[in-house]
Amino acid sequence: MDRLCLSPKACKLYAVNSSALDNLASSLLAATAKGPESKATPPVPESIADTGVSSALIEQIVLKILYFRGEMVGKDLAEALGVKYSVIEALMDGLKWQHLVAVKKSLGMGSASAIFMLSESGRNAAREYLNTNQYAGVIPVPLRQYTEMVKKQKQAPNWITMEKLRRAYQHMVVTQDVLGKIGPAVNSGKSFLLYGEPGNGKTALAEALGTMNKETVYIPYAIECQGNIIQMYDPIYHHPEKKKDVESIFVSQDAQYDQRWFSAPRPFITSGGELTLEMLDLSYNESSKIYEAPFQLKANNGIYLIDDFGRQRATPAEVLNRWIVPMERQVDFLSFRTGGKMLIPFEAFLIFSTNLRPEKLGDEAFLRRIQYKMLVKSPDTDEFRDIFVRFCQSKRLAFDSSVVDHLIDEHYRPAGKPFRRCQPRDIVSHAIDLINFENREWKLTREILDESFHSCFVKEAEFDQM
Repeated sequence: MDRLCLSPKACKLYAVNSSALDNLASSLLAATAKGPESKATPPVPESIADTGVSSALIEQIVLKILYFRGEMVGKDLAEALGVKYSVIEALMDGLKWQHLVAVKKSLGMGSASAIFMLSESGRNAAREYLNTNQYAGVIPVPLRQYTEMVKKQKQAPNWITMEKLRRAYQHMVVTQDVLGKIGPAVNSGKSFLLYGEPGNGKTALAEALGTMNKETVYIPYAIECQGNIIQMYDPIYHHPEKKKDVESIFVSQDAQYDQRWFSAPRPFITSGGELTLEMLDLSYNESSKIYEAPFQLKANNGIYLIDDFGRQRATPAEVLNRWIVPMERQVDFLSFRTGGKMLIPFEAFLIFSTNLRPEKLGDEAFLRRIQYKMLVKSPDTDEFRDIFVRFCQSKRLAFDSSVVDHLIDEHYRPAGKPFRRCQPRDIVSHAIDLINFENREWKLTREILDESFHSCFVKEAEFDQM
């Protein structure tokens, strides 16, 4: 399939024709027929045709870069575009022939060493292009190339093992039963619901998965579709291996991969109660006239965690309705403000975390869309004690084992207070604050523990007497 961008009319046709959508999705997923590769690498483009975008688009970007920067050496200009100078050499000759750019001077080592600047006609043309959009960076990657790369970078089947899981959760107290439930869900790459009482580590369980795979993937700085530019790079969630990937792209004759992409760990993206349905579609910047990719697009080949599910500004039903096609078909539709659509791969492992009861999130039909579900239970006495001891040890805080029994026997059992996994950390942290404030011996005593416990929890009986 040569073109992945659909007109509104075509999208409407596919929306009402399930079999047609199946065929379309099958075409998009054809790249996976041979299975994922061990380490896919975007090839270095040797020509404008290899970039996958039109020479007209590259010319516009060149003129806008020179408009903003004034003058540039040919080699530096190519680096700003993310390609070798040989790729744009003929294009620069054409711009000179059209009197849009001029050579201020040359260092005598070919046109790559020439200093280019805009002519008056070039400045006028650049201003016109800036009215379309103000993108002046690395040449965008066409949607087709991006889709192919995402498919190649899928996790290999059965990539996760019990040993990898144990290493990922070695900093936590996790039972074998929990690991046995997490493993198949993660290995499937399908959606996963973590539910249970607040404070039992659902978010921590999900976040640990983001550290499990140290493999890096390639992510483009920007994508092009239907003449629109979609910004992909997000410094909050994407962490390039090398600073030069962001600050100054060095493109040499022996570049190992297409420098329009950056290499980074698989993304782990989280959104919580602030999530709206609008955030799951393209966001248009009125000033720059550039789109920003939504969370799920930035999370491709990684993990997308929707935390506190059910407390978003959108209802659970609305969110799950939004995910029906992506979760079942691994493709997603995004809308341009002009009415056009783009069909993107959906290869993010989607995790929902909630402290609401599942039946409050939606009916059986909605919950069926989420493939795996796990109740994160409160710890038993032995787990609670292990969590307490390990946290004290991590802080190098001296303590007698009897203080843990005192905490349980004095403050939990008489009142029937349920254990939560976060409580040992919270109570001991309060104890440390008290020790530091009163300059006491670096040791946890029963007295300090009693004071820190009462500072952690609301005394409902006293509140009722107010």
